[in-house]
Amino acid sequence: MIGTTIDRYQILEQLGQGGMGVVYKARDTTLERFVALKVLPPEKTADTERRQRFLQEAKSASSLNHPGIVTVHDVVTVDGQDVLVMELVEGETLESLLAQRRMPLSEALGLGIGIADAMARAHAAGIVHRELKPSNVMITSDGVKVLDFGLAKLTEAPFSHPEAPTLAQGESSLTRQRAVLGTVGWMSPEQASQRCPAPN
Repeated sequence: MIGTTIDRYQILEQLGQGGMGVVYKARDTTLERFVALKVLPPEKTADTERRQRFLQEAKSASSLNHPGIVTVHDVVTVDGQDVLVMELVEGETLESLLAQRRMPLSEALGLGIGIADAMARAHAAGIVHRELKPSNVMITSDGVKVLDFGLAKLTEAPFSHPEAPTLAQGESSLTRQRAVLGTVGWMSPEQASQRCPAPN
């Protein structure tokens, strides 16, 4: 796809790939700026659940306005292919940083506070990330930036109490029957300890 154009975005290079799609660096030919495009592979477009989760990322992240959370600019659909248009975040992932060196406690605390602040903003808006791990946190010159809300889910309304459930009305704690989403090693204790309900 390098060198091709999707809508008004010229693809320049591939930045990464994950379960939810491929991320490219692109140039917005109208506004003359660089952006990141997250493209759901064509062979997965027919997967209704995966497409809904991809679009949920756009809806979730676009409702947030916080310096520690990646900004979603737009979603475009071209030839049946969904593309999430986001700000281009310069820096390195927390995963990469941790692989290079041992982090001093003061630095770790500073990054942790930044991540917690971003997540507090999301939780206040009724959004739970559910895939918070080092590869989804970018370290920039200005601090941290949390990426990838592909597994986030919206609650019906912002939390009104610390013990309020993080489920939309009528929604199961599992995205689908017998499926708990997330990366096992980075799940919260609440996610990892979930058990499927006993059959009737």
